[in-house]
Amino acid sequence: MKSKQLANVLIKIIGLYICLCAIPNLIAGILVGLSSLGWSKTDTTGIVMRMVSYSIGYAVQAAVGIFIIAKSRKVAEFFFKNEDE
Repeated sequence: MKSKQLANVLIKIIGLYICLCAIPNLIAGILVGLSSLGWSKTDTTGIVMRMVSYSIGYAVQAAVGIFIIAKSRKVAEFFFKNEDE
């Protein structure tokens, strides 16, 4: 296996790891945000906004992981420009 191919596989593994780390946190943020809607109406605004912001952050993290997986070949080519396959 050449170094470009190995880099492509490793970059995909890193992207998958990023996605797998983001999914549980995204689900937890959404569930906590939804469950806090049932609390008293005076205190929920800050809690819900905080959980929504966490969920958006983890959604962005998952999107970055998917992007890294999709563009792993281009990234590997960028790092190993001078190497022939």
